[in-house]
Amino acid sequence: MGFSNPWSRGPPSSPISPAHHGGGWLLSGIICINILILGCALVSASASNSVAITAVHQQIFLIILILLTMLWMLFYTVVTSRKDQAVLFKDSHAGPVWLRVGLVLFGLLSLLMDIFKIANYVGYLHCDSAVKVAFPVVQAVFLVVQTYFLWIHAKDCVQLHTNFTRCGLTLTLSTNLVVWMAAVTEESIHQTEIPDLNFTIHSWSLLRGKKNSIGLSISASFGDKKCKCSHSVCDTFKEAYYYLYPFNIEYSLFASAMAYIMWKNVGRLVEDHSHHNVEFRPKDVCLGPLMGILLVVTGLVTFIVYEVYILEEEEEEKKRNMALLIHFIMNIVIVSLMSLSAMIGCIFYRLDRREHVSEKNPTRSLDMGLLVGASMGQFIISYFTIVAEVATGARGYLNALNLAWAVLTVLQLGLQNYFIIEGLHREPFHVMQEAALHTNAHAFQEHVEMSIVMETNKSSYFPTSSFVKPSWKRRVLKEVCAFLLLSNIILWIMPAFGARPQFDHPTEMQFYKFTMWAAIVNIGLPFGIFYRMHSVASLFEVYLIS
Repeated sequence: MGFSNPWSRGPPSSPISPAHHGGGWLLSGIICINILILGCALVSASASNSVAITAVHQQIFLIILILLTMLWMLFYTVVTSRKDQAVLFKDSHAGPVWLRVGLVLFGLLSLLMDIFKIANYVGYLHCDSAVKVAFPVVQAVFLVVQTYFLWIHAKDCVQLHTNFTRCGLTLTLSTNLVVWMAAVTEESIHQTEIPDLNFTIHSWSLLRGKKNSIGLSISASFGDKKCKCSHSVCDTFKEAYYYLYPFNIEYSLFASAMAYIMWKNVGRLVEDHSHHNVEFRPKDVCLGPLMGILLVVTGLVTFIVYEVYILEEEEEEKKRNMALLIHFIMNIVIVSLMSLSAMIGCIFYRLDRREHVSEKNPTRSLDMGLLVGASMGQFIISYFTIVAEVATGARGYLNALNLAWAVLTVLQLGLQNYFIIEGLHREPFHVMQEAALHTNAHAFQEHVEMSIVMETNKSSYFPTSSFVKPSWKRRVLKEVCAFLLLSNIILWIMPAFGARPQFDHPTEMQFYKFTMWAAIVNIGLPFGIFYRMHSVASLFEVYLIS
């Protein structure tokens, strides 16, 4: 069963006229920057447990942003997009189907998170602000409206109301980024906040195991400790929605990326070219998916063991050390195999005769920027770990494993970035085949028999045909892509759902002190988690065009 890729680049969409850059670009950029800075200030202030600025003030600000964004989306859908000559062109690279399906999936899980939040906060209405119930209600409506809007209009290159549209899109972009910042901050504090910094590092793991019962999260601290839930399932709903935070975080980033591409496409004139769809055929590969699935299953088992053992009581320190040992070894195995696979892929690119893509489009440029930018988060954590371990001598097997993991992660990130970027810059194989076919068409016409063969088996020259078997070079590249894709999934799952060896292993906390190390991890880790998810999307794209 084929899966068509809307980003396949056939003959590329080429600009037929430069878009007019009016004052709307500058105005929309100023709006975006101001909203982001103000949002960052409010999120940071509310995270500091300040009496003057609380989570309620932050949520009021987000409600205003969300309502304004939905009003603009309604105006665009009802007025702008329905006018004649409004959307004359579509960017075939923007809003691929896998991205929109991912948006819907993450949106549904985020909607479930908001439902759990509402059920939880309703229990505190008698003694806490109603804003905490209103915010998830408004956000749930926003999820539905925005998901519909992006599904329908992600490819639009709008030509009317351009300045107003640019401002609306940057409002959408900044709203999603502020929501993302708020979610990341709340989830990070839920994982790492402690009531008293003057405790011994040795007791951190024990405290981490008990934090859910003592209410360390911003959202769990309802101001007054005497405020009790009016129903018995508050704690259940609270635990449930925290497990859904990773999906809400990814949804906001997906929506931000799609809004940015729409902003870049405002006023853009593109010439549509028909092109052949690239099929997703799993039967082209075997070894890569099998090894990847094995790593995912093994990683899930070790992750569950890690989460169970790390929360043991203080007298079970041996179990926690065993959990760290298993976790470090598993991650070392994963990044080592990924490094080897990416290196093989890079070698095969050197043997690849496909030309580099000369076309420039905002979607591909954003892909590269997000890939490199997001990887900086994991680079930062790894290098800080390397410095701390080397400076302290890396004594003991856990420190040695932690150092090895950090070094191998740096190597793996570099090789994978090179592999993905090089793959995205290459012309798809079917484009090269079609070009060769058209170039040599006259040679076939000289021989009647060859002409008949070409006419009879014409479809076999195109990748959409089920009769084409990829060459061994293509198969190797596809195997590498499939393996790296699945490996990145397990490396996303573990930190996204609570694995925090950076806090369970004390070396870095002792070296940098808790406050500084918590800031490093809480800034770098969300980007590292997004990097893994974005790598999955990029590797899927490389797989399709290989």
